[in-house]
Amino acid sequence: MTMKSFNPPVRTLMGPGPSDVHPRILEALSRPTIGHLDPVFVGMMDEIKALLQYAFKTENALTMPVSAPGSAGMETCFANLVEPGDKVIVCQNGVFGGRMKENVERCGGTPVMVQDEWGKAVDPHKVEDALKANPDACILAFVQAETSTGAQSDVKTLVDLAHRHDCLTIVDAVTSLGGTELRVDDWHVDAIYSGTQKCLSCAPGISPVSFNERALQKLKGRSTKVQSWFMDLNLVTAYWGGGQQRTYHHTAPVNALYGLHEALLMLREEGLENAWERHRKNHLALRAGLETLGMGFIVAEADRLPQLNAVSIPEGLDDAVVRSRLLNEYNLEIGAGLGTLAGKVWRIGLMGHASRAENILLCVGALEAVLSGLGARVDTGNALAEVQRSLHG
Repeated sequence: MTMKSFNPPVRTLMGPGPSDVHPRILEALSRPTIGHLDPVFVGMMDEIKALLQYAFKTENALTMPVSAPGSAGMETCFANLVEPGDKVIVCQNGVFGGRMKENVERCGGTPVMVQDEWGKAVDPHKVEDALKANPDACILAFVQAETSTGAQSDVKTLVDLAHRHDCLTIVDAVTSLGGTELRVDDWHVDAIYSGTQKCLSCAPGISPVSFNERALQKLKGRSTKVQSWFMDLNLVTAYWGGGQQRTYHHTAPVNALYGLHEALLMLREEGLENAWERHRKNHLALRAGLETLGMGFIVAEADRLPQLNAVSIPEGLDDAVVRSRLLNEYNLEIGAGLGTLAGKVWRIGLMGHASRAENILLCVGALEAVLSGLGARVDTGNALAEVQRSLHG
């Protein structure tokens, strides 16, 4: 078998992640590798922490990137805060609430599930009922931006409910960080995790996390060891602490952190609130085009994520055939549905660098061409004009 250097095709990534990586970040990834304890690298680590605090809108001292993708950020939060016997209320309105449940169980905790229909936001009334029925619960866990459906839940309201019942909160912000409003300190979120491959426009493989003092007190008061050595914050913080003195814990992904530093720097240059507004405006333009083509969204407008759009597949179309044609003919990737939504929806991402006008025009134009070519009933000839009207109106 003959092997040669791998050269991937140039794609436009408009699925649920990863999203397009900005050229500035790709260039940063290619810079010379230095040691993970090099004083110059340690100085960059301090900048990454400060930039992550900006992105999360927090002053939490324990704000850092975990050297693994968003799923490891999730596990870091649960492994450090859930002890055997702990009762944890877990909200599930899509795939990723189910993964929270798995984490609770693997940590020896007992999950109490609050179930909502896929495509709906977490219902605060159901959460309050669960908190009242389980006064011995110590944590409430939920997803802000459910990637499997494009639904967004009300973080502030859910955190307020949890604190009223003496519960800590763990929040999944993998798809929301940098793309939609998130205020960790103002909303008093206790522990939160995200990923680099969505609205930060960075390569996959790093998971930003942040813990406040309430969460740290829970960690310090544990009666058992954290079950994961690699994710034990008692150990990791010796490396990600402040100043020049760092204790070796693991070999950090040096070049990946160059990329994260550049991505966060770009977010600060744009302005966090400006990034939120860009994602919102571009969602409206995409919506105008898709609705003109006759596609409907599965999430009510008030609960809809601007950066992850789940739309119903028009009747009679084969999901895989359409996505394959988009990929092969237009180098355009959109996402399939997961779980109960498999074969029923497409998930179209407008995250980070992918959230720009030319991508919206490509996506709507390519969908119009493919769908009409397959004989679907679509309103041809007007969708791109509606996109332009929304972008420039």
